[in-house]
Amino acid sequence: MDRNLLKGILFVGIGAASYGVLATLVRLAYNQGYSVTEVTYAQYLVGLVVMGCLWLFRKPSPAPQPARERNDVLKLIAGGTSYGLTGVFYYLSVQYIPVSICVILLMQTIWMGVVLESLLAARWPGLNKIIAVIVVLLGTVLATNVLSAHGSPSAIGVLWGLAAAVMYTISLYVSNSVATGMPSEKKGFFILLGGTVMVVAVGLFNMPPQFQLSIFWTWGLLLALFGTILPPLLFNVGFPKTGIGLGAIIIAIEIPVSVSMAWLLLHERVNGWQWFGIVLIIVSIILMNIHLLRKELARAKA
Repeated sequence: MDRNLLKGILFVGIGAASYGVLATLVRLAYNQGYSVTEVTYAQYLVGLVVMGCLWLFRKPSPAPQPARERNDVLKLIAGGTSYGLTGVFYYLSVQYIPVSICVILLMQTIWMGVVLESLLAARWPGLNKIIAVIVVLLGTVLATNVLSAHGSPSAIGVLWGLAAAVMYTISLYVSNSVATGMPSEKKGFFILLGGTVMVVAVGLFNMPPQFQLSIFWTWGLLLALFGTILPPLLFNVGFPKTGIGLGAIIIAIEIPVSVSMAWLLLHERVNGWQWFGIVLIIVSIILMNIHLLRKELARAKA
């Protein structure tokens, strides 16, 4: 197999696994008495500083046209606000429902992305995507244990999780369609700037009576590393090597990593039907991208 393709698989896989670790770290921070506001402030502010330093110390690139760059920067900052709301809503859902269910709700962006794509293109999705969406919804019903009379998740937690998925869908669209030629560190900084502004603004209305600054040196760097630094940088390097189809399949590793971390570190129970639902969701991702995967593998062999 092509060495560049292997590198791409590795980069995308590590980036997705990093996101998978994140929710468990957040729950551990909650267990130590930190609030949603403290956790999000630490993650986004530390991440913004680190991403800014990476951008400043990278090799200079050719200067773009000022008017076009200014327009791209404004779009990235505006779009980055959805990235900030993704974190806020996701971490609110972690307060109410198990981490293993939170990640399943976040991955509803799979079918939400299909809906957004169809609305923007003003046409119905292909049959394979429609079937994949049905499989995702069936897998979600099983994976969230919603049919169990004793194990159904909190309604408010589910609503926050779905709201996070909506914002995540928008932020992925911004990342993949705006300023595609901009260096990854610079692009990541401006998206993160928009997200940080939104997180700070929302946090002002939900500020704890006494903000614990210790969050910055106890959990801040870890949260920023796995949530706002590694994934965007690795995806920006890995996706061009893997292509969209193969990359979208690899990114599904976030689900089993997140569920496994919750099982190992938080001792959350995951029954057989939930694991079957997770498998169905991963199968739907493969089904949705199978035509792209075939093209990319054929190109790699050529």
